[in-house]
Amino acid sequence: MNAPGWPGLSPTWASSDKDAVGTALGPGRVWYTVGHGVLDEVYWPSCSTPQIRDLGFIVAGDGFWAEVKRVGEYALSTPAPDVPLPTIVHRHERYRLELDVLADPLRDVVLVRYRLEGKGLRLYALLAPHLDGSGHGNSAEVQPHGLAATKPGAALLLAADRGFSRASAGYVGVSDGWQDFHQNGEMSWHYDAAPNGNVALLGELASGEGVLALGFADTVEGARTLALSSLACGFEAAREAFVAGWRRWAGHVDCGGLDPVLEQAVRRAAMVLKCHGDRDFPGAMVASLSVPWGNTRDDPGGYHLVWPRDAVESGFAMLACGHHPEARALLAYLIATQQPDGHWLQNFYADGRPYWGGVQLDEAALPVLLAARLDELGELGDLRPEATTMVRRALRFVARTGPFSAQDRWEENPGINPFTLAVAIAALVAGAAHGFLDEADTAHALSLADDWNARVESWTWARDTELDRRHGTRGHYVRIAPPGQTAQDGDVALRNRGRECIAASDLLGLEYLYLVRMGLRAPDDPRIRDTTRLVDAVLRMDLPAGPYYRRYNEDGYGEHDDGSAFDGTGTGRAWPLLSGERGLYALLAGKDPKPYLDAILASASAGGMLPEQVWDAAPIPERNLVPGRPSGSAMPLAWAHAELVKLIAAIRLGRPVDRLRAVADRYAAPRAPAATHWREQAPCRTVERAGVLLVEADTPFVLHLGCDGWKRVDDHASQPLGFGLHGVRLPVAALGAQRTLEFTRRFLDARGWEGRDWSLLLTPLAAPRDA
Repeated sequence: MNAPGWPGLSPTWASSDKDAVGTALGPGRVWYTVGHGVLDEVYWPSCSTPQIRDLGFIVAGDGFWAEVKRVGEYALSTPAPDVPLPTIVHRHERYRLELDVLADPLRDVVLVRYRLEGKGLRLYALLAPHLDGSGHGNSAEVQPHGLAATKPGAALLLAADRGFSRASAGYVGVSDGWQDFHQNGEMSWHYDAAPNGNVALLGELASGEGVLALGFADTVEGARTLALSSLACGFEAAREAFVAGWRRWAGHVDCGGLDPVLEQAVRRAAMVLKCHGDRDFPGAMVASLSVPWGNTRDDPGGYHLVWPRDAVESGFAMLACGHHPEARALLAYLIATQQPDGHWLQNFYADGRPYWGGVQLDEAALPVLLAARLDELGELGDLRPEATTMVRRALRFVARTGPFSAQDRWEENPGINPFTLAVAIAALVAGAAHGFLDEADTAHALSLADDWNARVESWTWARDTELDRRHGTRGHYVRIAPPGQTAQDGDVALRNRGRECIAASDLLGLEYLYLVRMGLRAPDDPRIRDTTRLVDAVLRMDLPAGPYYRRYNEDGYGEHDDGSAFDGTGTGRAWPLLSGERGLYALLAGKDPKPYLDAILASASAGGMLPEQVWDAAPIPERNLVPGRPSGSAMPLAWAHAELVKLIAAIRLGRPVDRLRAVADRYAAPRAPAATHWREQAPCRTVERAGVLLVEADTPFVLHLGCDGWKRVDDHASQPLGFGLHGVRLPVAALGAQRTLEFTRRFLDARGWEGRDWSLLLTPLAAPRDA
């Protein structure tokens, strides 16, 4: 008999508030998450694709029933910080329920060992399939060997070694097992199937003690075979192999004589990062095994996608704790997923299929830094030929499209920002210094890097604003300068505030700290110190556990003030990873980084998972929002765990692990650029009278040039430059101009004349890095 109530309520995922994540280090291809004391999303066959919403439990008998997740009284422990085998103990005045969760190292199966204590009580497993990444279109069926769900190309089966006494399938919100208990106080419905909807399965376990096996395969027959064979081999055999695999891996984590608290933190963070790596596609590292505010939506992507930026941050963390093979695998994966023009997709599934199509310049530059760091460590090896090709493509993209980026690191705004600038400059220098480029590209990369480095402030520094006057600073770095505008007079449309506009000069962020991290600016540079003073006044949130930072003022990516979930708008909350960025700056500036490190550690869940954001307002108990504790955003966030590892490593080493020697050495002292690189996406307004102007384009052109109001007009044919660019190099003094240069371009392709004039004001020679 089919269940009534098709198709059920609109599906959602589980809360992103995770207690633990785990996977086995073997052929098995399942990744599990634990939240609120039960099994949440399980991913198969890659860490990009969740297959269930959750597997929870109801305890019932003698007129009593309780869903253990809603009771929420439990404790979680693991054998070691780097062995993700959670034991969860739920306690209630009527019962004690103990759960052990692990992945079978040999099969696509999650095993859950359970033991219920409580007089006259029975245990019920409540399973919500979300096959192939969605709660829509699932079909549930009670079968002789267990609880099954199918969808074209994916299937699961939940089997119990002691069997089920009875079971039922239903539609969520209408005829599912939870609704049965809610309406009737007991299991009274018995439906054989619930086709093609948002479904759930309920099974009464025949014994209060036993093992469940949740198997996944392309067919239900395959899922059943895997689940039953795993049960046949036994939980203890799987546990022994699981623990042994993780202990072998953890034996290579380099903690460098850290004190026990920090060693435990590094080991747990390294384990979390390892759990975010794929099996079929080695090197693929997703951003989070969670869906932000998942209990309010059926988001098919969530954060279980590969972002090249987040992945490289994780790769640097793996290098910091001595796991070089993971970083090498990541580089090989990035080589494979690079686009023909040199950039990477904004994000994508583990197999390389695209999800969002945005373009971020930092995501083209960061893989170059990873390749250079591996080379610096002597770990590039046989990857060098392919890495060289990758670097050349990536830097060609950076050189031809930068310093403008269609999106910043928060994926919200186009323009020029200090973070992207810093990593792009570092990548250009690293690519040249490590021999990845030919002679022409090397010369152009270094000239371009020097020019961009000298012009950082002209793009991203605002002076004498109301904000500065209020806080006693001379000026500050802004979060971003919008396209065609400056930090001083531009306006930024806030994506998560309904595109509300704010002056660029009023918008602060911590992006500028990467200028110090990469070695482009000194920690005691007055401009850095002034901006830090403003950031600490405007973005810092001093919570009970320590200092945290919001991404930028007026951020809308976070819960609303009443605690309701982000729904396209909200209020941006504090990010623990930014405490890591601020802590690294403190270290480099000769200050104590410990308060920032302690804040990151204190933000962790009971199982040690670090969140994307923490709640930073007054407590809202009914929504489980507590100051300094995880909000409903992504958790765990791999980037946050990577930042923790890198900060601890920097404290131990005295320098950032992602800073390259070649970059730091080049900019250890002020360096005047050999030329000012003019390009349409980032035109300069002035040029030094005694300098060299290099007008660039991506195709050949003729420069139609005049001086002081189109006097002494002359034409100059472009010449090939590095990275396939073309340009005209002009020693300004030799042109005889007094005040201005004017020019336009005639392209030698179908574009012809560009249809507008450009004018540059001549200035006296300025000191390098003068703001």
